Amino acid sequence: MFPLVDEQGNITGAATRGECHNGSKLLHPVVHLHVFNSKGELYLQKRPGWKDIQPGKWDTAVGGHVDLGESVGQALRREAGEELGIDGFTPYEVARYVFESERERELVFTFRTVYDGPIRPSSELDGGRFWSVADIRAGLGKGIFTPNFEGEVERVLASAQES
Repeated sequence: MFPLVDEQGNITGAATRGECHNGSKLLHPVVHLHVFNSKGELYLQKRPGWKDIQPGKWDTAVGGHVDLGESVGQALRREAGEELGIDGFTPYEVARYVFESERERELVFTFRTVYDGPIRPSSELDGGRFWSVADIRAGLGKGIFTPNFEGEVERVLASAQES
């Protein structure tokens, strides 16, 4: 079950994953974590070809839903552990915004971190790697990355340079 929220993140109800993804546009929270290394490169995950949404595209290092009864912080750490096998990182909030597609509407909580430890992508992913900022910018608009990633990457890069 996912919590349903208003645009400020206040819980207004609950619904199943299927109900949230069937075109109902029920607003539900998700977390994104952008993982930089100390060289300023950004880790991206490769979505497997069997995924029903954006198969085979490069995406934010960590992304996942907040479960009912779970805080945003708990979801962020759970997803980072499940998808990349990482923990012990310090997240910095970058943005909070509503993302809408044909299938769903999400309240996205976006974070960044610097992490130089081991990364072990789960079998849920088709691997991943660190990208230079120049290589990311060169690939924008060419169908390499997910629309979600392209929509927030400049904000994340600007936030990382501010700190």
